[in-house]
Amino acid sequence: MIVAEPKPFAEIKAMVDQAGRVLVIGCGTCVTVCFAGGTKQVAALASALRMATRLGGKEKVIDEAVVERQCEWEYIDPLGARLDNYDLALSLGCGVGVQALAERFPAKRIAPGLNTSFMGLPVKQGEWEERCQACGNCVLDKTGGICPIARCSKQLLNGPCGGSQGGRCEIGHDVPCAWQLIWDRMNALGLRTELMEVEPAKDWSSSRDGGPRRIVRDDLQLPEEYRD
Repeated sequence: MIVAEPKPFAEIKAMVDQAGRVLVIGCGTCVTVCFAGGTKQVAALASALRMATRLGGKEKVIDEAVVERQCEWEYIDPLGARLDNYDLALSLGCGVGVQALAERFPAKRIAPGLNTSFMGLPVKQGEWEERCQACGNCVLDKTGGICPIARCSKQLLNGPCGGSQGGRCEIGHDVPCAWQLIWDRMNALGLRTELMEVEPAKDWSSSRDGGPRRIVRDDLQLPEEYRD
């Protein structure tokens, strides 16, 4: 899932300073799961903004809304008529959600209430770790399902560097060496010899070198007569 965290409250308060009417919009998927932009977080932030602006002598109308997914038109389109009543929409969605709102409602100012961090998973209560950098060329079949791009600090494809000690990365004792994890996993699967094959240098053309990426599935496209 996409993992995000709230921006500092002072930064958010400054964003809405010039707006008289603000709609705080949450998202019911990824940022709800990581407790950053769900219904409870929207309510808490809206309440804090109301109180802060009242105490600051600039009381504002701060209302709330939560959609299932901010990254899809069908879920944000119903906000259109409602947004006409506000000077600013404060998105508690990921960066994709913020941009989707801005693209769909170009006449409305959209501000981000979260900092989008990475794609990861919850390793325990209240803690998330990065697992994927969306590099566009997955090698997980060769590394036992452990990503050397996201989890190795040097993004090495052919084994560990010389800095790891005792199964820990040289950048910090709390960071596992990704290649130790890969070796242990492949060994347990009886696939250790496959790690002896030398991987070529990473082709980053499928990552960010070519600008914003796009996937087009012809088998999912509408017939020409039904397209916009």
